[in-house]
Amino acid sequence: MSLRFHEIAESGHRILNAITDEKLNLIGEICRIKPGTRQLDLACGKGEMLTRWAVRYGSHGVGVDISKVFLEAARERADELGVADQVRFVEADAATYEDEPHSYDMVSCIGATWIGDGLTGTLALMRRLLRPGGLALVGDCYWISPPPPEAYASLQVSSDLFTSLSGTAKRIEDAGYELVEMVLANQDTWDRYVASQWWTLSEWLRENPNDPEAPDLRQFLDQARRSHLEYGRQYLGWGVFVLRG
Repeated sequence: MSLRFHEIAESGHRILNAITDEKLNLIGEICRIKPGTRQLDLACGKGEMLTRWAVRYGSHGVGVDISKVFLEAARERADELGVADQVRFVEADAATYEDEPHSYDMVSCIGATWIGDGLTGTLALMRRLLRPGGLALVGDCYWISPPPPEAYASLQVSSDLFTSLSGTAKRIEDAGYELVEMVLANQDTWDRYVASQWWTLSEWLRENPNDPEAPDLRQFLDQARRSHLEYGRQYLGWGVFVLRG
């Protein structure tokens, strides 16, 4: 998905992944966040996690993303919630973002492990900014059961990008982290995240039928809908994994 299509498809979303409001709050409780906790969120999207936790726990954070559209929404949300003095949003490539090494109590990358070409590479990026013993939060897909070969092309992923849930735990361990908790999406929350994008895209196409991007966006919508119904719902899981660095 191009960044532009991503921005259109998720224009109606506040949380840009398959986690619900309730589960986002649950993750915060699991992490035992205290006032003054410093969090870095790589590919932060609209910043809902940082801003909500700043309100709920008194934490401070930095969100990094390449989308001007999402960052504008994040800053508006921080103002709305009254935490603009606790969170800061930076337009930058999360894969190459530099800050003081090992300076954050928590480093997160929720649903954007493409920044490190997959889970293993992303965990390596996160480690250089995480203090020893800090928490890393990573959101990623896993295979509920082995998919048929044709699923990879339909979902537009390589055959080795994801693995089973236990295989995911093994990759985490091999990267030098301890898996201490997890919060998984279910089929319904997957549907709410994915299927609600179909409506948003359909509305955009109705309102912009002559836009130069309309044919490509219509093709993207058709492919996204078909791949989810054929393979995504049955084979693809998603969750947030809480790791000790």
